[in-house]
Amino acid sequence: MTNGVRVTPRQILAVGALVIFALVAAVLITSQVMGSSDSDNSVSVTGTETADDMAGMAGMQDSQETPEGDDGGMEDMPGMGGMDMRPVDVSNAPPADPGAQGAQPLEPTIGADGVKEFQLTASIIRWNILEDVEVGAYAYNEQVPGPTIRVVDGDRVRVLFTNNLPEATSIHWHGLILDNGMDGAADVTQPPVEPGESFTYEFTVEQTGTYFYHTHKSVDRQQTLGLYGALIIDPSDGDQYEYDQEYTIQLGEWTVRDGENIPAMNQPDAMPNFFTINGKSYPETETIQAKVGDRIRIRFIGTGQFIHPMHIHGGPFEIVETDGNAVPEGARLLKDTVLVGPGERYDVIWTAERPGTWLIHCHINDHITNNGEEVEGGGGLTMAIEVSP
Repeated sequence: MTNGVRVTPRQILAVGALVIFALVAAVLITSQVMGSSDSDNSVSVTGTETADDMAGMAGMQDSQETPEGDDGGMEDMPGMGGMDMRPVDVSNAPPADPGAQGAQPLEPTIGADGVKEFQLTASIIRWNILEDVEVGAYAYNEQVPGPTIRVVDGDRVRVLFTNNLPEATSIHWHGLILDNGMDGAADVTQPPVEPGESFTYEFTVEQTGTYFYHTHKSVDRQQTLGLYGALIIDPSDGDQYEYDQEYTIQLGEWTVRDGENIPAMNQPDAMPNFFTINGKSYPETETIQAKVGDRIRIRFIGTGQFIHPMHIHGGPFEIVETDGNAVPEGARLLKDTVLVGPGERYDVIWTAERPGTWLIHCHINDHITNNGEEVEGGGGLTMAIEVSP
């Protein structure tokens, strides 16, 4: 009893039934309204959107509507609309020597102020990933990958960059801690470098390990087409690891059809059919020569847009660094396969236990074919280590 009014069990049941009926009706009405909204592509407004939200939704709706007969430039963009999947125009591009190798060391000059100066130029070239497979590549200094820059921690570095591409670009120094204005994020930390223009990057390196540089403008197109290169920073007080030789492996993907190539993307019409280590597909990848007992430091760099579980035959390796950071000795893993994602770096040391030819390759099986075909025992992301007694 409340305020002198007696509530019976029958009245409570009646009120409960009415509440349940009202909830069911509300669900049915809401589903009908949403279904109608989906069918006519209208934008649902709940009354809680801000002015910015409304403007954004209107922009989304406008982007889906094009005038009759206007495909928004999609005729040159197979696959997903809005992504620049145009074939690379090589009509004015010079051919590289079919046997040319990428990732060649770039020697600095020493400025009057003692700064190490490097010259980088971006342009379009014709590049052979196999003797009979040529692609249109966006390249630094006419090689894929771009030249390897090697410095020592504490060095002052100046990179004189010129853009000879037909579109704007920039350079990001992946993994480096530096002044924000030198980070190279186009339209964020710097204006993009327009065609025919130049920009100077200057910074002091205060880290060690394996890094890389790459475009940070239209990256889904430009980086995939070859605008990347290794950046190795050696410690000034000597290396803490013992090894006999080292090798850097930069991973890439290519989509080639009917004599043309488009940027390789994780989209239905742009999935790659060729894969490269340092700009070449097996069997034209390089071969490492070693002897039994040799310790080889291999620097894996995920410079493409796909993940690659990289495996070495002939025994395990020790992971000593990840993304330029040393792994404490007690935390190092012994593995024979490491999953290298886009942007990741893994430094591993592999010991040649027995003589023979031992493979390094991706363990996604179609990534070790050339357009779906196996050649001389592999393809794509495959290379060999030849170990003599």
